[in-house]
Amino acid sequence: MRRITKEEYIETIFALQKDSVKVQTGQIAQRMDVKPPSVTEMLGKLQDEGLVNYEPYIGAELTSKGEKLARELLETHKVISDFLEILGIDKDVAEHDACIIEHHMSRESAQRLKMFVEFIQTAPKDPKWIENFLMYCETGKRECRPED
Repeated sequence: MRRITKEEYIETIFALQKDSVKVQTGQIAQRMDVKPPSVTEMLGKLQDEGLVNYEPYIGAELTSKGEKLARELLETHKVISDFLEILGIDKDVAEHDACIIEHHMSRESAQRLKMFVEFIQTAPKDPKWIENFLMYCETGKRECRPED
């Protein structure tokens, strides 16, 4: 059984909070496919860390600190997904893998990856080495010149 991270709870609350201000324990449990007591326990921990305001039987909402973390996580997810797509990974697979990787990546690595993706995405023309890499993935052969 996979251990669910606090970041996954933050993302779930953030997504559910768009529909209503307070998110019920049952809503979180259903979305994450966990038992309500597990959610209650995690909400207590998240409240202790200042990431949510939680009232039993009423619900939880992210604090400004929790919302900031949620936005950072979503940005990291997008960067990882975009990077994997640049490498030629199918969009659905890239999305799935980004969900896993984002919770285990340091901020330093995430920031550097973000810079790399921005660099590639804003390049005037796709760099030749990316095309050569994708060709290598398909054929297993290097078809680039040293200056590429």
